[in-house]
Amino acid sequence: MERKSGVLMHITSLYGDYSIGSFGKSAKEFVDFLSECKFSYWQVLPFCMADDCNSPYQSYSTFAGNPYFVDLEVLKEKGIITEDELKEQKQEQPYSVEYVKLYHTRLDFLKKASKRVKYTAEIEKFIENNSYLKQFCEFMAYKYANDNKPWQQWDDRDYDEEINFMWKFIQYEFFTQWAEIKKYANSKGVKIIGDVPIYVSLDSADVWANKEQFLLDEKNIPLCVAGVPPDYFCEDGQMWGNPLYNWDKMKENGYKWWADRIGHMTTFFDGVRIDHFRGLESYWAVPYGEKTAKNGKWEKGPGIGLINTINSFAGDKLIIAEDLGEITPQVEQLVKKSGYPGIRVFQFGFLGDYDNPHMPHNYNTNCVAYTGTHDNNTLLGYLWELDDDNKRRMLEYCNYHSPDWEKGFDSILRTIFASSAGLVILPIQDLLGYGSDTRLNIPGKADGNWQFRITKEQMNLVDKDKFKRLNELYKRC
Repeated sequence: MERKSGVLMHITSLYGDYSIGSFGKSAKEFVDFLSECKFSYWQVLPFCMADDCNSPYQSYSTFAGNPYFVDLEVLKEKGIITEDELKEQKQEQPYSVEYVKLYHTRLDFLKKASKRVKYTAEIEKFIENNSYLKQFCEFMAYKYANDNKPWQQWDDRDYDEEINFMWKFIQYEFFTQWAEIKKYANSKGVKIIGDVPIYVSLDSADVWANKEQFLLDEKNIPLCVAGVPPDYFCEDGQMWGNPLYNWDKMKENGYKWWADRIGHMTTFFDGVRIDHFRGLESYWAVPYGEKTAKNGKWEKGPGIGLINTINSFAGDKLIIAEDLGEITPQVEQLVKKSGYPGIRVFQFGFLGDYDNPHMPHNYNTNCVAYTGTHDNNTLLGYLWELDDDNKRRMLEYCNYHSPDWEKGFDSILRTIFASSAGLVILPIQDLLGYGSDTRLNIPGKADGNWQFRITKEQMNLVDKDKFKRLNELYKRC
């Protein structure tokens, strides 16, 4: 694996004037920032629509894009919205995503824009060439016609062609705008790492159009749902609620749905992280109707058969195995067989003894090392909350001996950059040295997540020379 480094920041966290980050000039400016710091990778979270709790890990489609990422200034340049209409979409404040405003205004605004486009033939051709996006647009049109109820409760109603076309327009703009951003990033020597949630939402085009691929009963209710057992993050485990795959059925047609999914993802990313990779070896199945994930059990996953299919469609793209959680020797063996780099998280390194794989001296060249992931506290927040004994041990490990522990931040960064890890990834909050109030997600907490944004002024406060020097000094560029 190449010895490189990168930054984790979701599109939602980009600065801008319209309530959420988008595929506009701020995305290109962020690429410029990465290039100046000599970072080689930009890692993002899933690009699909978020759920009611704003999580991108539950969506109406794993193939379709989030309409909020469509850049409004690009639409103005195309002449399909006016300057006055653009001003009406201005945000009230720049420091967090304005989900409530977006929910109540953005789709109506995009619907208005869709009625003015002159390039309808291009849009129709684009959708016809992607059957999964076509399914999604129809799903959303039917959903609108059925008062946004889950698809199991739909009546036999015709959908409104205007709504169907609105979603076609949104997907066309989403993918064409993103293609421009990716092309620009690659021209600057920056590669993009996407994210593949292992599961999909029950109320989604994925399940609606592919029912036989999931473990459902005759009423299309899941037999069991996904989750994880009690762990470091949550003593009751996490009840995700996603329908589980019918792996036997998927195997019959060579895992075609997964093959199409990976092929789709690798067309617009330079690599992907497979979320909850251990679920491919064995997964936690919770009986439908349980209130917590405690009463689940492990079931065997598809294993190397699916991995071989993924490899045949991913080509030479980087695939990262998110091998966190309850890891068994069988999971370790599957990661090894796959050849994918696993994940190491510095914040987990001091929870046990010196054999802990998350301690930097145990990193190997085929791993991706993070100060923390999107589910962790920020590095500074972690330091604040760490007990005194472990804090002292951790800072001594990083060759920092002063009692003024707040100044030990850079020693931690140097330790990670100097490690053997092939790729080092820092969340944007850790470049800024921000505390726990800027945390992106707290697993198991329904409200208040996924809102963090930076401003352009904040990004300009990052010591670019420091990170450029770290990348040069430790041969990561």
